[in-house]
Amino acid sequence: MNYVPNPPWVVREMLDTIGIKSMEDLFADIPEAVKLNRELNLPRPESEMELRRDLAALAARNLAADDRPCFLGAGAYDHYIPAVVEHLLLRSEFYTAYTPYQPELSQGILQSIFEYQTMIANLTGMDLANASMYDGGSALAEACALACDTTRRRKILLPETVHPAYRQVIQTYAMGGKMEIVPVPGDEGIADPEAVTSRIDKQTAAVVIQHPNFYGNLETELRRIEQAVHGAGGLLIMAVDPISLGLLKPPGEWGADIAVGEGQPLGNPLSFGGPYLGFFAATEKLMRRVPGRLVGETVDRDGNRAFVLTLQAREQHIRREKAGSNICSNEALCALAATIYLTVVGKEGLKEIARRCHGLACYARQQLEKAGLKLKYRKPFFKEFAVAIGDPQAANAALLKEGIIGGYELEGALLLAFTEKRTRAEIDRLVSVLGGIAHE
Repeated sequence: MNYVPNPPWVVREMLDTIGIKSMEDLFADIPEAVKLNRELNLPRPESEMELRRDLAALAARNLAADDRPCFLGAGAYDHYIPAVVEHLLLRSEFYTAYTPYQPELSQGILQSIFEYQTMIANLTGMDLANASMYDGGSALAEACALACDTTRRRKILLPETVHPAYRQVIQTYAMGGKMEIVPVPGDEGIADPEAVTSRIDKQTAAVVIQHPNFYGNLETELRRIEQAVHGAGGLLIMAVDPISLGLLKPPGEWGADIAVGEGQPLGNPLSFGGPYLGFFAATEKLMRRVPGRLVGETVDRDGNRAFVLTLQAREQHIRREKAGSNICSNEALCALAATIYLTVVGKEGLKEIARRCHGLACYARQQLEKAGLKLKYRKPFFKEFAVAIGDPQAANAALLKEGIIGGYELEGALLLAFTEKRTRAEIDRLVSVLGGIAHE
């Protein structure tokens, strides 16, 4: 079957209707120099059986985290996903309900978003959460834009301990001219509190703090930074790992005005990079500026529980100059996965997962140090840390030969992540390989 199964007479009729002679005329504006001007070099047509075989062979060339122990983190983590999550997501009323454009008829999807918002607000200790963002990076960039709009200031203090991909997204947003990004140096794997506080002034819209930060370390001067930025009339934006909130104090208790993060660890697979899920929570005073949608709960005229789109501060629904964001969608299915995941594991289950992650990371540090290796930074961590390695690329290659997916390559170090899926035996294998390299 052709890719577009239109017989020639239909093609001719379509061309006549729009007033052109041939298909090539549709591409008249494309310069001849960049046109291929030949047939595509495609293989012969295949039967369904042959095609499935070839696609399976191509897929087998990928290195999937399920096939071997994975210690790669740096923002995307190999957490266990309970079977019930996928089975519920496969219900057709969920995966075909894209977005609630007719909210009065979309009670199911509205309820799932409402439950998601409630759980994220509870998890982060904030007053409210929106219907989700594209990913952690976009959520953080939107938070910075909101801070500038709210305070009518331009300066965003951005420590180098924030995820580098997130910083790139923020820099892209800043190209519009509404934000001025002020880089802040780190100090031994954490944001330098003196460098942060000394840069805060009356033009500072917000300070961004990632906790745990990109290197896996806990920021130990949060209270000092919070008091400094609020004292100057700015906002505190925190980017957090949702799994860590099973153990760590939530952003709301630190006095954060906005809490964002990557929701992929909450029941969403690695998927070779996406789609992922950005969560966004804020204080009530910022409610009308939060990007995307807010779903609320009410009762209908018969007194039955019902759900509504309470606020939509986006340019599709309000005047563009008053829109807080041009985010035009939400990651509804990914958010539903997070909702199911949090429902299934519960508060105590999330604590146990967080404890296991931290316990395995502590065990790994102990074993690595016994093998003669040192951590790059001697700081408190949650489930991830950087171990000093002379040639991290060679170390990863050696690990791969032993059937292990290694860490994220830093300058002179490997950033290793330890989720609840890892075992002590797998960590011992990791240490054995890295220890052997260290003593070569």
